Amino acid sequence: MKDDQTSFDPNEITDLKSARGLLAQLQMLIATLTGLIAELRESLMAKDAELAELKRMLFGQKSERAARYRSSDDKGKRKGKPLTPEETKARRVAAQQKRKKNREERAAKMAEERVEHPAPTTCPSCQSAGPFTPLSPDISNEIEYITEHLIHLTHVLEKKVCACGHIFTAKAPQRVTEGCHYGPGLHAHAVVSKCADAMPLNRIAKRFERAGLHLSRSTLTDLYHRSAELLAPIHQRLLRIVAASTYVNADETSQPVMDEKKCRRGYIWTFIASGIIAYIFSASRSGKTPVKLLGGTTGKLQVDGYTGYNEVCVPDGRERIGCVAHCRRYFDKARDNCPEEAEHCIGVIRELYQVEYDAAERGLLGTDAHRLMRKERSGPRLEEWKVWLEDRVDTHAPKSPMGKAMRYTINQWDFVTRFLKDPKLRLDNNISEAALRVIALGRDNFRWVGHDESGENLAVLQTIVATCVANGVNPQDYIQDVLLRVQSHPASQIDELLPMNWQPLA
Repeated sequence: MKDDQTSFDPNEITDLKSARGLLAQLQMLIATLTGLIAELRESLMAKDAELAELKRMLFGQKSERAARYRSSDDKGKRKGKPLTPEETKARRVAAQQKRKKNREERAAKMAEERVEHPAPTTCPSCQSAGPFTPLSPDISNEIEYITEHLIHLTHVLEKKVCACGHIFTAKAPQRVTEGCHYGPGLHAHAVVSKCADAMPLNRIAKRFERAGLHLSRSTLTDLYHRSAELLAPIHQRLLRIVAASTYVNADETSQPVMDEKKCRRGYIWTFIASGIIAYIFSASRSGKTPVKLLGGTTGKLQVDGYTGYNEVCVPDGRERIGCVAHCRRYFDKARDNCPEEAEHCIGVIRELYQVEYDAAERGLLGTDAHRLMRKERSGPRLEEWKVWLEDRVDTHAPKSPMGKAMRYTINQWDFVTRFLKDPKLRLDNNISEAALRVIALGRDNFRWVGHDESGENLAVLQTIVATCVANGVNPQDYIQDVLLRVQSHPASQIDELLPMNWQPLA
């Protein structure tokens, strides 16, 4: 035999012993090559899946939605049980009430102006100069946009002197900070434009320029961070309320932070509970952030499979609730490689959501009747699906898209199926992902934060703005009012200034 085990001279086989040795070497070589082929095939499948995902991100639709969860037949009826007359009437009444509420809100917020359009003084037909008999006018409505404008306020403080010689003046108006030349409304506009509309400060400065005010980006930065410092006590109080809640949704996303040579990766976490959408900035993705907020608390925490929440989800802490939507996302990525199996799994998840839609239409969400619907319809379907997954999981390589999807779902099974026992639990953690979309949009627009303190201020102001929106409060009005009131408001009564409790001063 030569040194190269893949080459040999048949003439060297002189006896049975040498033939057996050669056969053993060939068997080892075949086993090695077979394993290498399997690894290469698995690696190639993973690369193909990554390439397909990149193509879909660049050229395909961004939504994972494949079909409507609720489809209709030719008669416009829902497949399955049709709506009862009472349910149809309730939906019609709800739609009418919503339209009425929208009209009332528009009337309350929008100024009205009556524009008179006189008729000609002579008749267009016979050129008569009258007299004419007046009729009821034709009235039409139009909503117009008036370019935003700034006002330069000059505060004139009346001063008087008494016969006793004492000089006194009117009370000076309260300012955001002593000597500040910009009012609370301008501070609020800068905050809302960046946090609600994801606009970078340089674009906000251009808007002010068009409105007649040259305001540098550095000045806007000062206004922005000053607002965060003043509103920090409200942010802390909102975090304490979230920590005390029995049901919390959480997720995290990256947020680049400017460093000396290049950007480093920071993170924005969101924790949602009790009508509060709270954000926290951290320099890393470690589990210290969930522990800092939720450590020592009990209840339920709905998250994805990230291990950073493990220290909170312990027997004497919070019960972990899984996310069906994350399972679906894995199967959606496996469509190109295993279309039939992926569609089957997505179809099962669609059936689970169908139960939720039916419960919502009947006004049963969160009730015991909803729990029974899940038990009777979702429970058996999940058991069938679990058997189906366990029978097929070993037929797919662990690193293949379908292998990853099946193994993730099986590993998360106990967490994902806990919604069957509690009707108040959601099937997914989409509420947290939706709260992070504005963070992702801002990351695309203004790219990074300057330092960790800037990231913390971003979390403070995003919390205030998002919680206002979640509770139907105009964040512009809220911040403009609270920036002044929070400075002198008793700390023991800070709950009065929270977005869900806020009442503007008369």
